This record gives sequence, structure tokens and C-alpha cells, in this order.
Amino acid sequence: MAFMDEYKAHVAEREAQGIPPLPLTKEQVTALVELITAESSKNAELVEMLAERVNPGVDDGAHVKAAFLHQVVQGQVKAFLADNSDINSDDHKKAAIKILGKMVGGYNVKPLIDALSNDAIANEAAHELKHTLLVYDAFNDIVDLSQTNKYAKEVLQSWADAEWFTAKKPLAEKFSVVVFKFPGETNTDDLSPASAAFTRSDIPLHATTMLSAKMPEGIAKIAELKKMGKQIAYVGDVVGTGSSRKSAANSVQWHMGDDIPGIPNKRTGGVVIGSIIAPIFFATCEDSGALPIEADVSQMETGDVLDIDTKAGTITKNGTQIATFSLRPNTIEDEVRAGGRIPLIIGRGLTAKARAALGMAPATIFATPIQPADTGKGYTLAQKMVGKACGMEGVRPGMYCEPMTSTVGSQDTTGPMTRDEIKELSALGFSADFVLQSFCHTAAYPKPSDVKLHATLPAFISSRSGVALRPADGVIHSWLNRMVLPDTVGTGGDSHTRFPIGVSFPAGSGLVAFAAVTGSMPLEMPESVLVRFKGEMQPGITLRDLVNAIPYYAIKQGLLTVEKKGKKNIFNGRVLEIEGLPNMKVEQAFELSDASAERSAAACTVRLNKEPVIEYLKSNVTLIEAMIKDGYEDARTLQRRADKMKEWLAAPSLMEPDADAEYAAIIEIDLNEVKEPILACPNDPDNVKLLSEVAGEKIDEVFLGSCMTNIGHYRAAGEVMRGEGKIAVEKFWIVPPTRMDEQQLINEGYYDVYKAIAAQTEVPGCSLCMGNQASSREGSTVFSTSTRNFDNRLGKGTQVYLGSAELAAVCAKLGRIPTVAEYMSIVPEKLAGKADDVYKYLNFNEIASYSLQARNVAEEKYGVTIKAV
Repeated sequence: MAFMDEYKAHVAEREAQGIPPLPLTKEQVTALVELITAESSKNAELVEMLAERVNPGVDDGAHVKAAFLHQVVQGQVKAFLADNSDINSDDHKKAAIKILGKMVGGYNVKPLIDALSNDAIANEAAHELKHTLLVYDAFNDIVDLSQTNKYAKEVLQSWADAEWFTAKKPLAEKFSVVVFKFPGETNTDDLSPASAAFTRSDIPLHATTMLSAKMPEGIAKIAELKKMGKQIAYVGDVVGTGSSRKSAANSVQWHMGDDIPGIPNKRTGGVVIGSIIAPIFFATCEDSGALPIEADVSQMETGDVLDIDTKAGTITKNGTQIATFSLRPNTIEDEVRAGGRIPLIIGRGLTAKARAALGMAPATIFATPIQPADTGKGYTLAQKMVGKACGMEGVRPGMYCEPMTSTVGSQDTTGPMTRDEIKELSALGFSADFVLQSFCHTAAYPKPSDVKLHATLPAFISSRSGVALRPADGVIHSWLNRMVLPDTVGTGGDSHTRFPIGVSFPAGSGLVAFAAVTGSMPLEMPESVLVRFKGEMQPGITLRDLVNAIPYYAIKQGLLTVEKKGKKNIFNGRVLEIEGLPNMKVEQAFELSDASAERSAAACTVRLNKEPVIEYLKSNVTLIEAMIKDGYEDARTLQRRADKMKEWLAAPSLMEPDADAEYAAIIEIDLNEVKEPILACPNDPDNVKLLSEVAGEKIDEVFLGSCMTNIGHYRAAGEVMRGEGKIAVEKFWIVPPTRMDEQQLINEGYYDVYKAIAAQTEVPGCSLCMGNQASSREGSTVFSTSTRNFDNRLGKGTQVYLGSAELAAVCAKLGRIPTVAEYMSIVPEKLAGKADDVYKYLNFNEIASYSLQARNVAEEKYGVTIKAV
């Protein structure tokens, strides 16, 4: 019983933290079944552990569990699983079947199908199969067996009748909730702190960190509200902005949702009410079975009891109506009933297949997505790209579709959750054409759990035909962009998955797993906002200034506000479509598309000419071929993507928006008017101001890094600092986005410049931008090139300005934000005659015999190493 002694100690340790034990590992399940088979009567505790404490699907522990139960069902092993003292009773086999039925799919399917041939237990097996959705190719086995087996025929008919759906409780027409309100903006950093990213796959443990920085008493308050005996609703003015992490929704559901039988440490359900709910967070709520409602929350306070009428669309308090809403999408009631949008999609597909196999008409039980009327107008660029992925000319805003996802990305702080979702989907392979896994968020200072992840996740991904990068390779977006095919659709488990060619709709880990496994994703096509640049860029102005010009001009036009209460944001949930800079390099275009995340846009497109795209893809083919030579897996997937790039290069063509395409708004930015840098100021990426408004502010630290940067930025910063001696700030962080950038900068001598000014260089990756490993000094003021400046993201109590690499270098030189005159004298003078070389991008095909070089020089000469914690 050594296993049980250890397990009980673990249970006690977790209980002291207020959380349940971890799911059982493969080794623990092996020990558990040995204990169960050794018992001379039913041990309820052991059987309960087997039924409820093993992850479902194709988890390693589930494999052992299913194999054992299969043996019991087949009579090959005797075990007391039921309350019957006769070891030979079929009751034990029936109990095994009931446990198998909670495993959702994967390893449990064959044992259940085999049991259909034993009349003594076939009825029980049929019942469990009727409610099992993840059967994949085993569907054909049921169809074949149904010709001769009445139980298999019952299963097929049940799937056709959608009994898996109708047996579930529908969303109540009227119900009451008690309010837990977080005033102002809740971003996903608040709900899922980056500092605790290493715990995200452990949902109960990670949930203990929810709101820890801004409302440390929050969890205790939720526990107090639970005593009222009502469903708790999470309420906020703006909810779920920032990263796409599903862990944010997981934490809310852990505190406010319901347990799922047979799936340990995960919950579903819950209600979220926000005046604005960020689109990715809204979709993640849909995916996981929560009910998101957008309604005016100004009259809602913590402790209020609200009566919600889903049919009338009203919210009342103390008998007085305080808000109205419309449930959206129109399929949301079905999504909640099914336990989430993903199980609904899978179940509807199973029902459709079963009805087709039986020669039945399409089902009418499900809500059909309401499709918009065809206006007869043209399509935007994004609408055409999504249309292509759906086999159509274009899609209209509001249209429900399931576009093919050609490229899918997963990074390491969400990767463990994506892995678990893939297992729960019972998937042993990917249908998406290209799936990429990175380790950019945990490379620099890996914790023990990160080291384990680095060792185990690559094989998990590559065995399913995905491609796994390596620690210190760099930021996922800088790699994933190089794998994208023009005019295609993709997604990724990071809000900055914003392709500069093609279009991507970032998502939580559940939907990313679904897209990787099935090769498609559900999408209600958003409206588009067009940003059109015109005129000529002025001296000293950078693309990062144009990034900040977008919210600056939107504010001027009354389309965006900084204040959270009653916030306006024309970009929220819409596609940001950018044109007017057609000859930008693709690396430059990503600065613009990347920052659409900070606008809370659903996606972004950048209209480019063919020439920069051709240049980019030629370079990327060479990079992919170098990856194959360097041993990256899956090599077949890499080669297939390189071949498709070559096909495009043989006959290059790009989609164009129609001249009469319709937009929710059009914002024109005259480049001739942008004559000084524009910064995002503490602590909100929408809080943009001109350099002249903030000049003189003391800067303690400078960070040059993140996916918003490319090699030109590092050269420019190096030139600004060349010969300047020691920096005038406490710390100047320099972190290139990829190992390729790092190597080229070393080859060109820039690392000697960084060393001379005592800059702190780190391994390629996310570094300070994520805030989960390194951090700035508490209470410091930082100038950063990173993506966003939410409270506490770069460090506790930090005040963060966001702007260009060139301005960052000047801040490091002066120790303060310069005046416009200082900036305009320093940068042009330092870059005079060098611009073409400084802003030359990495074209690997132009480097003779290009190969990926080991990081020996970075490690040995400059000390840029992975530092395990």
C-alpha cells in the first residue's frame, strides 16, 4: 500500500491548499488497478479513484485504465467493481462499462464496441456509446456492426436522434445569480497571472492566483458569496482583454462553474456579464460551456442578486429592470446545453453522419446559425481569405462558418493545456496542415516543470505530425509567420498570433487543440474596420509610431476611449484591415498586424504587393530546408510546407479587397501629419500620447525585445548606442526574437556594442514581455518595445511606456524620455548613411549555404545562456 500512503499524503497536501489532488499518472493507475484486483470485496475508495481521478481521452493513464476495464468486461480479469459479493457476477462487468462511459472517447471506444456482442452487458455498453462523441473512425465500425447487431443499430439511431444532446438539461429560461464584480477592466493577466504560468495546466492550483495582484481578497469573497446558495456571475465593465489564454476562463469556471463527471480538476458552466467582453475571451467562454452576456453592468455590485430572463433578454434587481441583452450567437443556448461550443460541433457532426448513414434528412433539433443577407456588395480582404478557406468567394459579417485552418501555433505557457485538450479530444494525429509548438515563454529561466515540458512536449507534438521548436529558438510569432502561406487562415494559442500574410483568429487552448486536430475552426465572421495610410512617412518616424497612430487617430475621431467605464472601442471584436503601405517588408507588416491584439481586434490583414511576399517566402523556404537538415521534426510536415511555398512562388498571386467592400468604419491616417513619435503611456496600450507630451520622464529600465521587433530594430539601437559608453539607466534588456537574429547580430559585431554599454542580453524569447520569468525592478519606470503595458505585466508596480526601438535606445542613452528635438538630432545623426544596412532583413536564401548554427558563440563569448531556476 505504499502507493496509497503516498497518495493520501498528496491529498492532504493539496487539501491544505484548498484544492483537489492531481489526476493519477500512468504509474499510479497501474498501481491502483493492482490494488483493486487484489481486493476480496469492493473497495469503494479505490473504485471511485479509478472512475473520477484519471484524465479521459488518450491520456497515458486513460490507456491503462481502459485496458484494465476492457479485461474486466471480457472476463479476462476478475475485480470487485460493484456492490456484489459474487466475483463472477456480470454486475462487475456492468460497473466497468459505466466507468468506461465517462472517458469521453479514445481508448474506451473499442472496449465498449466489443461489449455490444455480449448480450449480458450489451445494453449497458450501448447506453454509454450513445453518449460518447469522440469515436472518429470507429463510427464506421458501428455502421458495419449495425447490419447484424441490434445494439449497434440502437447506438447509430441514438446518434441520429441526438440523444447525447437531448438528454442534457437545457439552459433555463429564467434563473438567478449573485454578482461578483471586478470594477473597470479585467484582463487575462488578472485572471491568469503570468508569474504563475507554470501552473496553468493544473487548473485548481492556478485558480488560486486569480486576481491576486489587484483584488487579493477576491477568492475569499467568492467563497462567502457561495454561501448564498446561488450561481455566481463574474461581472465587470470590460472583461477578458489581453492574452488569449484559456487559463483565464478556466480560473473563472473553477470558482464559479460545475464539476464534470469523470474529468478530474476541470469545470464547465458559469456566467460572465460584461459591458464589453473581449472577443477571444467571449469565444473561450463559448468553447468551455460558460454563458457570456454583454449588458450594461453600471447598476450591478458585488452581492446583488440578479434575475436573468434569457428569452426576454432582461436583467432585473429587486424587481427593477437594470439591463437588457441579446443572447449571441443564436446557437449559444445549444452550446451551453452541450457543455460548450466544441462538444456541440463534434456532436452535431456525429449526428449528421449517423443520419446520412441511415438515409435520414438533416436534423432539425439544433439551432441553425442565422446567416446574414447578401448585400450584393464586395468583400474585404479578410472576408475573401476566410471565404477561400470555406470554399466560397467570400463570407459576410455575421455569417457562421468553419474555415480550414492551414497553420496553427501553440506556445509553451498554454502548450500544456493544449496538450491536455488534445488528449481529451482523443486525438493521436493532426488534421491541420501545419502545427507549430514553441518554447519561447519559458526558455530563459526554466522552472523544473518547464524543464520537464521541454523534454516531453516535443515528442507529443511531432508524433502527431506537428513541428516542435527548441528552447532558445525564439518567439513563436517570429517563427510561425515564416511558415504561413499567403491568403490562408490560421489560429494560435496566443493573442499575438496575427499573420502579416493571410489572416489568423487567435484562440484559447481548447479551440487551438480543436483546430489542430480537425483542421478547421468555428467562426462567426466579424465586421471589418479599415485603416488607410496615405502620404509619405516623415523623417524620424518609425512603424512603431504608426502602430500607435492607429489608436491616436481613433481617439481623435471619437471611436476609442481610454476610460474603461462606458468604454468605446471600434476595433473590439472586428477585423482590423490595413492598407496604404503596400511595399513594406513582411517583417514590418507584422508590427502593424501584431498590435491589433492591443486593439482587441478579432484579427488583422495587411494589404501588400506581391514583391515583399515573394521575397519573404523565398527566404522561408531556405529556412525550412535548414530546419530539416538540423533535425527538426516532423520533417515530412516541414517539407510539405516548403513544397507548398514553392508552388505559390511558381505562380504568385494575392487576393485584393473589392472596391465596394463594406466596413464598420474607415480611419484615414495622413503620414504627412505624423511628425513626432507616438508612445503608449502607463499603463494602457490605448493611452497614446505624442513624444512632446511626455518628454523628460525619468526612465529606470529599457527593454528591447518581443515579437514586435525584428533585426533592424537591434541594429538601429546598436548604432544609436555605439561609442556612447555605459548606459544611463539601471538596466537595458536586449532580447532578439529568434536565434537567427541573434546569430546575425553577433556576426555583424552588434553584440560587442551591447557588451560595451553593459546591456543585459538574454536568450531569444519573450523575456520581460510576458512577465512570467524575468521582471523589472518593483516600482520602476520602463520604456519597452513589447506588446502591452498592463499593470504588473513587466514587473510589480511598474509604469511602462511603449514605443520604438530607436526611441528605446535614446532613453537608455539619456536615462529619460527625450524631447522631440533631442530625438530628431540623435537618431538621424547616428543612422546617417546606414539606413539600408540597418533595416536589411533576414533573407536566408541570399546567404551562401545557409544553415542554422549552434548558439556556442552567444553562450561562450557573451554568456547568453539558459539559466534553470
